[in-house]
Amino acid sequence: MTSPGDQNRFNEDKASYTVRGSEAPDLEAGVAAIRNVMKTLPARPGVYRMQDARGDVLYVGKARGLKQRVTNYTQVARLSKRLQRMVAQTRSMTIVTTRTEAEALLLEAQLIKRFRPPYNVLLRDDKSFPFILLREDHPFARVQKHRGARRAKGQYFGPFASAGSVTRTLNALQKLFLLRSCSDSFFANRSRPCLLYQIRRCSAPCVGRIEQAAYAELVDDAKSFLAGKSTGVQAKLGKAMADAAEAQDFELAAVYRDRLRALTYIQGSQTVHAEGLGDADIFALACNAGQMCIQAFFIRGGQNWGHRAFFPAHTNDVPEDEVMTSFLVQFYEDMSPPKRILVDRDLLEVELLTEALSERAERKVAIERPQRGDRKKLVDQASRNAEEALERRLAEGTTQGKLLRELADTFELPDPPKRIEVYDNSHIMGTNATGAMIVAGPEGFRTNAYRKFNIKSDITPGDDFGMMREVLERRFARLEKDDPDRSSGEWPDLLLIDGGKGQLSVVCEIMENAGVHDIPVVGIAKGPHHGRDGREVFHLPNGREITLPPNAPLMFYLQRLRDEAHRFAIGTHRAKRAKSLTTSTLDEVPGIGPNRKRALLMHFGTARAVKGAALEDLERAPGISKAMARQLHDYFHPRG
Repeated sequence: MTSPGDQNRFNEDKASYTVRGSEAPDLEAGVAAIRNVMKTLPARPGVYRMQDARGDVLYVGKARGLKQRVTNYTQVARLSKRLQRMVAQTRSMTIVTTRTEAEALLLEAQLIKRFRPPYNVLLRDDKSFPFILLREDHPFARVQKHRGARRAKGQYFGPFASAGSVTRTLNALQKLFLLRSCSDSFFANRSRPCLLYQIRRCSAPCVGRIEQAAYAELVDDAKSFLAGKSTGVQAKLGKAMADAAEAQDFELAAVYRDRLRALTYIQGSQTVHAEGLGDADIFALACNAGQMCIQAFFIRGGQNWGHRAFFPAHTNDVPEDEVMTSFLVQFYEDMSPPKRILVDRDLLEVELLTEALSERAERKVAIERPQRGDRKKLVDQASRNAEEALERRLAEGTTQGKLLRELADTFELPDPPKRIEVYDNSHIMGTNATGAMIVAGPEGFRTNAYRKFNIKSDITPGDDFGMMREVLERRFARLEKDDPDRSSGEWPDLLLIDGGKGQLSVVCEIMENAGVHDIPVVGIAKGPHHGRDGREVFHLPNGREITLPPNAPLMFYLQRLRDEAHRFAIGTHRAKRAKSLTTSTLDEVPGIGPNRKRALLMHFGTARAVKGAALEDLERAPGISKAMARQLHDYFHPRG
């Protein structure tokens, strides 16, 4: 028997048939096509797909009895305007029978996500949810963020509502349990601790600063914390601090004290005061101006693992409880539901939805609408968040906030970025090399935060990778020195690099060496036609490439960022080159002012000729005394 989550559980070849037609949208033709299908419809549970003349799916629906449900579409006078438009475009139908109505509900969600029909309520945000992975395929377990298929050996904790929730929890794990987050190759090549050890966010197992058994104990404590057993971890840290103080090891006691403070802060910000809630998801819906927002809270082990707002599409003329039901079944189509789901309203098909989700999870799932107590307060909080999120979305329109939100959605950022740093280099045949950084945010370009970098190291002329390495190493070394706790707001939320895969790999290596693992990086490069068609290719560290339509507002915005960085880099380079053209080695000679410099250049022609002149030639130059001629000659010929 196949599992409820099996994508191939429903076999359309055994129970599907199609009646095809053509012609332009027409209500009578649509009704005729549906009646033609009704002749052979069984009175069994199943799913139907309505298709237009080209075979594109218009709508996916489920039914306890297919014949009775599809018959309703032929009673045109009882249909809403929305459904009448759908019937007018219908020219064929595909039928799939199932064993139960719960199976039909699950299949409906699966097909909606596959075909994304224009007349179904759609969950538009279908990105996979992030997890925390404790990798156990190494003697010293590594903690990291994870998305996608779970192939790596280890324990997965989640889902979290957003990458930001994962990042905050990972930071907490680093402060509390000092677990490593670096890659295995970085770990194997260390000869001394990295910066994370210096700021007490890693125990430096790479260089033997902690024994394997002690590190394994830290891993066990982290697992308990992620499972919601933070009280036991707190008691253990408190006892360890007291024992260290009693043994007069006050330095170690201070370490435990700092970890306890971090745990207390995290408990205050993450704990949800709902006794016995355990693992639960909370959903609330808000509606305004024809748009709907569903706010989701993720609770695991009594801890708040983040929240996210969803904006379902195609909700016009659809009842709110139907939107919520369709949303929930799509939401859990590729993710196992928790034991308890709290909602802010009564759902008409709650028994069917409960049965379907229980089948999906292969255990009992409860869907509840709390009426009082702490759980009711949590649902009310989700409702307020849904209303506020919808108000913000309606107010954004085409403003900067909408662009930043779209940017966050496109590149899977935890939140719309408040500080974007864009980097570029400029040089001519490797000379007068400069690096440039511009900064942008919700308020636009922040010109007072722009920075220029004069390339100081001995880099091969034209080595763009080497220049980028120097710029970023200097930038993040200063950040780590001045603001290791990231409290000043000067740390970027996104790095945008003018370059392709090569530049991006260099940047990722620099960030890895600096112990910075949570700042997203995107490379922007010319498209296959070198940008002549307005297209750019955006490269992500995981190898993924993203292209945007040439006329997309987000494309224009990102190009503006890149062009501003290029303009600033070119301007900085030109200023440096112009300065170099008006300076010479004569400026470095003591006692040579503007007048004598001008006289020497007029007499000899170039600074190089002055440098190579004999003492006698210098003495004959106008305005140059014998003493000054000797000083000049000795400066350029220190050995006589």
